[in-house]
Amino acid sequence: MKTTLHRSESRGLADHGWLKSNHTFSFARYYNPERMSFGVLRVLNDDVVAPGMGFGTHPHDNMEIISIPLSGALRHKDSTGNAFPIRTNDVQIMSAGSGLTHSEMNHSSEEPVNFLQLWILPKEKNITPRYEQKTFSPEDRHNTWVTVVAPNDPNAVWINQDAYLSLTALDQDVTLPYQSRKKGNGAYVFVLEGEIEVAGTNLGKRDAIGISDFDSVSLKATSPKAEVLVIDVPMK
Repeated sequence: MKTTLHRSESRGLADHGWLKSNHTFSFARYYNPERMSFGVLRVLNDDVVAPGMGFGTHPHDNMEIISIPLSGALRHKDSTGNAFPIRTNDVQIMSAGSGLTHSEMNHSSEEPVNFLQLWILPKEKNITPRYEQKTFSPEDRHNTWVTVVAPNDPNAVWINQDAYLSLTALDQDVTLPYQSRKKGNGAYVFVLEGEIEVAGTNLGKRDAIGISDFDSVSLKATSPKAEVLVIDVPMK
């Protein structure tokens, strides 16, 4: 087993007033040659967008782009005709494929929105652009895993990659094993709330650890509640 520890405070910070963004990996003006990616996970941004503000229309191609609101809601619009709000407990994925344009705005004029945006390199290039989102009940991930993104699970949103995103919400002292989803994949464990112990390491809110060359690993909640996202991706 190999591990790479990323503490919350080590992330790059961009403060644009209307947008405060923490970058786990090199992004925009934040560049760290040792923090370029974890396997095919290229971007993990933790964004807070002010009321009524957001990202205007801009292009993408050949990238799997995932948005996960943690509080508040986004308003999505893209050139393929999709225009939907994305709320807390929703997971949205956009396969940019051969190319599209889109915008993501705060859906509220009064409250900020906090969401994660992930970019994952695609398995196949230049596919027809694709959009999907689903709602996942928080009760379903109580002390167990819920897969929210997968290439082969009808209950999850589909991704053009051998990648899997799973969520759990653990009670204190509960230990939950995580099994690698595909040989050669690594798991990036990102703590959304609370504290956990994994691979002999204590992690707090927004801390993360990348784990590779493993079959399974156990997570233990060390705070009254702990919410965790695991991003299981090919390392090559």
